[in-house]
Amino acid sequence: MTAIPSIIENITTPVLAEYDVVVAGGGASGLTAAIAAARTGARTALVERSGCLGGTATSGMVAQWVGFFNGDIRCVGGIAYELAMRVQAMGGSDGFRRYTMAEASASPVTITNFPFNPEIVKIAADEMAREAGVDVLLHSRIARPIVNGARVGGLVMESVSGRQALRAGMLVDATGDAALAAAAGIPCVGEEPELRRQRQPCTLVFRMSNVDVGTFRALPREEKRALALSGLQEGKLAWESLSFCSTPGERDAVCLMSRIPDIDALDVHDLTRAEQIGRQQIKSIVQFLRERVPGFEASILGGIAEHVGVRETRRIVGRHTLTEQEIVSGTRFKDAVALGAGPMDLHEPGGTGVDLWMPPAPFEIPLSCLLPQSVEGIVVTGRAISATREANGGARHMGTAMCLGHAAGVYAALASRGEASPAQPAAERVRELLRSQDALVSSDEAVALERRNEPLTTA
Repeated sequence: MTAIPSIIENITTPVLAEYDVVVAGGGASGLTAAIAAARTGARTALVERSGCLGGTATSGMVAQWVGFFNGDIRCVGGIAYELAMRVQAMGGSDGFRRYTMAEASASPVTITNFPFNPEIVKIAADEMAREAGVDVLLHSRIARPIVNGARVGGLVMESVSGRQALRAGMLVDATGDAALAAAAGIPCVGEEPELRRQRQPCTLVFRMSNVDVGTFRALPREEKRALALSGLQEGKLAWESLSFCSTPGERDAVCLMSRIPDIDALDVHDLTRAEQIGRQQIKSIVQFLRERVPGFEASILGGIAEHVGVRETRRIVGRHTLTEQEIVSGTRFKDAVALGAGPMDLHEPGGTGVDLWMPPAPFEIPLSCLLPQSVEGIVVTGRAISATREANGGARHMGTAMCLGHAAGVYAALASRGEASPAQPAAERVRELLRSQDALVSSDEAVALERRNEPLTTA
């Protein structure tokens, strides 16, 4: 076996600053975590590799939040709901509406989503982080955690300013890949060699401009499915979907139509290949839409997301692992800190189908899913929490991720003051603070809540 060459480095890294809480990753979950930590009294920094906050919603161009509602029951409050209302007030959304996901697939499901203009979300995210007093560091790539024994004490990052360190009383891993948790020695699943080629496919989102959305929406579902199957058979489409949402004005289509299988998103070569394959798929899909799909005759390609969307990589092995059975049966948890709504969403790794269905009711997610079993100084949020693969399919939506981030930020603020730890997580105190910030932490609260949202429309 050939030895892998390596170099030995002796690096002195300057400490840029010290914080109570440092959040790694400024996507939906990390943004919410940073705001929550700051509002709970912690001096907070947020480190993000791209040039904006919002993650999949903005640089990933997935222009809708899913996971706010289970049927007619709103499951998301707090900072996430506040952000949605701000985006709507800024003209970036027409509000919550009924929407049929994967309408052209074999298993469509009608949900409530919140479509938006990603550019407005970028501005709203900046404003909320600034108002909370969060120090935001964009264009900053995370290199590694600072680990002292069994405790994480911050992170090292690299940017145009060079290699720098941030010390922290608590670190929030919102990288989506549990990158810092794994590097700190926390056990993870999802990295097994046999799974590398069995992950759910990636999707590169794109936007079509000058679309007659009304004409397309008026097509019967049977006609949409026939078009999708025809495009799939001809090799013009990547999977049985003609899924898109529209920003206010409904003259564009933000399309989730690419499907890139056989990708290990923890491998840089695979990620590079995913971006390139995605763009070639988009080239073919755009041609098919313009030539064959009513409403797209005069459309043009308006943009491609900054980076490919990844559905699964690592998940930590936490103090509790959420299961599909717990979701379906509505298991109650004394340390519940977030609610999931669904849908359960598992894309076939090597095929063209999707398993899509709604859980029977909102489901609780305990704080223990965010906490490692032994390592101190770190909490994990977003799609990398401790959950089975099936449960993660229902818990990784951005609405749920923002709830998890809210809980992670509050916990991190408490832990940075020595008021919480993995062994003594102070769950009741976390729940109390979340409620004081208008979050929903139990299914009873969601069911009992009188709906205050604007009327829903059908998309």
